[in-house]
Amino acid sequence: MARTARKKDAPEGRVQLVFDPDAHEEAVHLDISTATRHGDVLFLSCDETAGIERLVPGDGAWGGHVHAGLGGIFDLPGGASGEMDIEGLAVDGDWLWITGSQSLKRGKPDPEDSPQERLADMAEIKWDENRQFLGRVPLEQRRDGPWPVKADGPREAAMLKPKKRGRLRKWLADDPHLGPFLDIPSKDNGLDVEGIAARGDRVWLGLRGPVLRGHSVILEMRMKVTGGGWLKPRRIDGERRYILHLLPLGGHGVRDLALDGDDMLVLTGTPLDAGGRSAIWRWKDATGHRQGGVRGAREVALARALPYRGNTDNPEGLVRWEDGTWLVTHDSPEDHRIGDGCVLEADIWRLDG
Repeated sequence: MARTARKKDAPEGRVQLVFDPDAHEEAVHLDISTATRHGDVLFLSCDETAGIERLVPGDGAWGGHVHAGLGGIFDLPGGASGEMDIEGLAVDGDWLWITGSQSLKRGKPDPEDSPQERLADMAEIKWDENRQFLGRVPLEQRRDGPWPVKADGPREAAMLKPKKRGRLRKWLADDPHLGPFLDIPSKDNGLDVEGIAARGDRVWLGLRGPVLRGHSVILEMRMKVTGGGWLKPRRIDGERRYILHLLPLGGHGVRDLALDGDDMLVLTGTPLDAGGRSAIWRWKDATGHRQGGVRGAREVALARALPYRGNTDNPEGLVRWEDGTWLVTHDSPEDHRIGDGCVLEADIWRLDG
């Protein structure tokens, strides 16, 4: 880890992440959407693929890049190569939890088209079936560290049973808070999962959108495995299979989640398709709250305001690092983060509290 001269808004240090350009047809280092760590293995995801990127420490950098396709582990509803839009990774024990965004996407206007054609492009709302993915895979301990596998002894990979528009979206359809946002695309303040945390049977999903009257939304479920081998949340709040936690985090949406003891760290940013300020917040004693509700301002604290760089260099991954520090990875990285040979630079931050 390279040390830097400290400024008020400067990180403690930086880490070089080295990716293999032949590991995948996509330039995965330019679209890192989330990250997590298990010992000396760093797992990351590119939101344009259907798999996980695996790095290990080397000589002054993290490399040894391998792309682990999830199509060899799961029967994905959109096919083994269909974009999953993976936006959350979390390690709990020897399990790796993975979530897709669960979101719709609006068509992008083609700059080569006429204004009227671009308007028509933006009227198209798309749904990729693989985005509904929520599952976990066992991590098998090998000589060079853990690997995601289909089965490790009695531990087997499992996911939510696929449904045309997504099992989670079905359960949220009549929710008075989230139901009205299900037909709105991501980055328009529609439903958009970005971030996952897990402990035992408890799973928390952070929502980039919607943001509700300035409150960030975290959805909690308590999972079980059915007789058919599918993951399914238990009914924990009356007839519902989830509870909602609303946090006053400056009107921002969630970009990633990470547990820190009984606290939860929440990486936030704009819910929209534009640049905006990012920060890391601490939700105190998050795991102690087993009932949903609107949390008060005293229950959260700003752990670190991150530098604002406009429409690029968006913080999207939050990973426990060493000596009480945390790694932050970026999507749409600025040029200064990109090196020759698919190298990406990530920041190390020390948090308040």
